[in-house]
Amino acid sequence: MQARDIVGGVHIHQESRPTGRRRIRPRQLPPLTAHFLGREADLRRLDALCARRPPRVPQVLVIHGLAGVGKTALALRWLHRHLDAFPDGQLHADLGGHSTADGGGPVTADAVLEAFLVALGAPSIPPGTAQRAALWRSLTAKLKLAVLLDDAASATQVRPLLSAGLSVLTVVTSRTSLTGLRVEGARGYRLEGLSTGSALELLAVGGGVRVGRERRAAREVVRLCGRLPLAVGLASAHLALRPHRSVSMLVRYLSQGQGVADTLRVNGESVIRTALDMSYGLLPPDPARLYRRMGLLPTDRYDSFLLAAVFPEDVRSAVSGHRSEAAVRVADAAVHTLVEANLLKETGPDVYEFHTVVRSHARRLGEERADVERRDVLNRLVDWCLATAAVAEDVLVPGHRLPGYDDLLHAVAPTPLDGPQEALRWLDTRRSALMGAVRHCAREGRHAHCWRLTDVMWPLFLRFRPTQLWIEAHRLGLDAARRCGARQGEGRMLTSGAIGLRAAGEYPEAAQWYRQALDMATDDGDPRLQAQAVNGLGHICLLTHRLDEARGYFETALRLREAIGYRRGAALSRRRLGETLLAGGDMTGAARCLRRALHELRSLGEDYEATRALALLGHVLCLAEDHDKGVRRLRQARAGFRAGGAAHSEHWEGRCLEWLGAAAESRGDRAEAALHYKAARKLFRRLDLTDAGRLDERLSRL
Repeated sequence: MQARDIVGGVHIHQESRPTGRRRIRPRQLPPLTAHFLGREADLRRLDALCARRPPRVPQVLVIHGLAGVGKTALALRWLHRHLDAFPDGQLHADLGGHSTADGGGPVTADAVLEAFLVALGAPSIPPGTAQRAALWRSLTAKLKLAVLLDDAASATQVRPLLSAGLSVLTVVTSRTSLTGLRVEGARGYRLEGLSTGSALELLAVGGGVRVGRERRAAREVVRLCGRLPLAVGLASAHLALRPHRSVSMLVRYLSQGQGVADTLRVNGESVIRTALDMSYGLLPPDPARLYRRMGLLPTDRYDSFLLAAVFPEDVRSAVSGHRSEAAVRVADAAVHTLVEANLLKETGPDVYEFHTVVRSHARRLGEERADVERRDVLNRLVDWCLATAAVAEDVLVPGHRLPGYDDLLHAVAPTPLDGPQEALRWLDTRRSALMGAVRHCAREGRHAHCWRLTDVMWPLFLRFRPTQLWIEAHRLGLDAARRCGARQGEGRMLTSGAIGLRAAGEYPEAAQWYRQALDMATDDGDPRLQAQAVNGLGHICLLTHRLDEARGYFETALRLREAIGYRRGAALSRRRLGETLLAGGDMTGAARCLRRALHELRSLGEDYEATRALALLGHVLCLAEDHDKGVRRLRQARAGFRAGGAAHSEHWEGRCLEWLGAAAESRGDRAEAALHYKAARKLFRRLDLTDAGRLDERLSRL
C-alpha cells in the first residue's frame, strides 16, 4: 500500500494480552430463610416459565404480589436451586421501592449500576446513568449471571438495570405487576398466599401442639391472616412468646380493633399496616379515594357498576351524571391501578376481591373519613343494590313488584344480569352487601328504601332460604314500612316475612304475622292481600298436621284469587291444596290438583313454580304405586332444579333426591336409595341441618 504524505510520528502497537488478573465472580444473594413452606408448586411454575422463554430474548422474570406474601423468599429459594447455571456470579440489589420517607425512597438506577460495576471489577465507573448502563450491558454480554432486583417501584426504575446478555437472568420482585416490563417481553408471576395446610404448618412452628389441639381456631387464625407468610409467621411468633395463650385467645386478639394489619407487631411496629400504608401512599388520587370507599362497603365482591356507583361525587358528576358508560370507564381505570398495585385481585369477569388483610386496611382508612363521606358511600351502595336486585327480580319473578319503584331505580346504573343463572349467582354472592344496605337504611331512617329493598330481595329468600337473614330483613322492613306509613309495604313485609318465620319453624309467630296481614287486608278491602294471608295460615296448618283447617284455608284463598283473576295465585293455592290432599292420603285428588296447577303455571311461564308442582306430582305418583311415571317426573324436576335456568334451586333438588331415594327404598333397592339419600344430605348440609338430620335417619334405617 502506498502512502501519500506522512504527518507526525509513527507508532506500532502490539495486541494487548491478558494480564492474568482473575475475573471477579460476585456471590451477593442473601441467605435463605429458615422456614420456607408450601412453595414447591410455585418453584415448579417458575421453572416452567423459564423453560418457555422465547429464543434470542434476554430473560426477565417479574414476581409480584401483595406485601408479605413471600416474593423475595421465593425468588431466593429458586435462584439458589439454580446456582450452577450462573457460574459468573449472582448480583443483588434492594431497590427500596417501598422504603419509608426516612429511608430516602426508591434507590436510583445510577447508584445500583455503580455498585454492580464495582462488583464486576470495572476499572473505572463513568458518570451518568446512560454511560453506566452501556458499560453494564457490555460487561455482561457474554456472562452467565443471575441478577435479583428486589422491591422494584416501577418499570422505569428497572429498565436501565437490564442486561442485553442472553445468558443473564434478571429476577424482579415488586408489589406491582410492572406491566410496562411485561409488555416489553418480561414474564410475570403473581404469587398468592400459602395453602391452608402450609399456613397451619407455619403457625405450628411457634404454636406447637396447641395448633393441633385447636384445629378450628388455628384455621381461623390462618384465615384472618389471609394465608400471608408474613402475617402467619408473626402470629406464630406471638404464640411462641406466649406459651400459655390458647389459639382461641389469639383469634379474639386478632379479631379486635382494625384486625391483623394493626394487631401483629414487631418491636412495637405494625409491619403489615406500614407496608400497606406505603403501597396506598403511592396511589394516584382517584384510585386512593376508591380504595378507601371500597373498604366501607359490607361486601367482599365488587364489579365495575358498583364501583362506578360509589365513586367520589366530583368524579361522577364530571362524567355526565354518573349513569353513563363513561362513569364505568373512569371506575375501571382506577380499578386497573389497584390491580396493578396488587391491592385488588380480579377473580372473574368483572369481579374483584380484596385480600383479607387488605380489606381491613382499606376499611380503617375509610372509617377515618368524615361521617358525611361514609354515609354517601353507603347511600350509593343502597341505590346500586336496589337497582340491581330489581333487575334480578324482573328476571326470576316477573310481576312480583309492587308499584311505586320507578323513581328509586334510576339513581345509578345497575349491574347487567344476563338471564336467570346470572341473576341467581348475583343474589347468592351479594348477600352481605344487600343485608348491609338494608341495615344501613334502618339506621339512617331511609324507611322507603329499607322495606322496598327487602321486597325486591324476594328471589334471594325464595331460592336460597337463608332464614336468619330473611327474618332480620323483614323485621327491619316491617318497622320501616310502618314508620313511613306504607300500607302496601307493611302488608308485603308481613306476608313475606311470615314465610321466613315459617321456614325457620317459628309457626306461632308466623301465624301472628299472617293474622296481622289478614286484619289489615280486611280493613282496607284488599282481596289480594287477604288471599295471601289466608293461604299462609293454611300452610301453617298443613305443616302442623291440622289438615281440615288447612284445606278450608286453601279453598278460601283459591276462591278469592279466582274472583279477582289472579291466575298465578290461584295455581299456587291449588298446588297447596294438592299437598294437603297428599298428606291426608287422597292420592287421586292430590294428583288432580297438582296436574292442573302444573298446567296453569307452565302456561304462565312460571318455570320455578311449575317445576315444584312437577316434583310434587312425581312424589304423589310414586306413592300411588305408579313408580315409573313418578320417577320420570322426579328426575325431570331434579334436572330443572339442578340446571342454571330460572328453576334452579338446591333446596328443591335435595327434595327430589330424597323422594327418589324413598321410591327406590319402597322397591327394595337399598343401594340406589342410599345413593340418592347421600346426594340429598350433601346438599342439605349446606342449606338446612334439620333436613340433613332427617337424611341421616333415613340412611341409618337402610
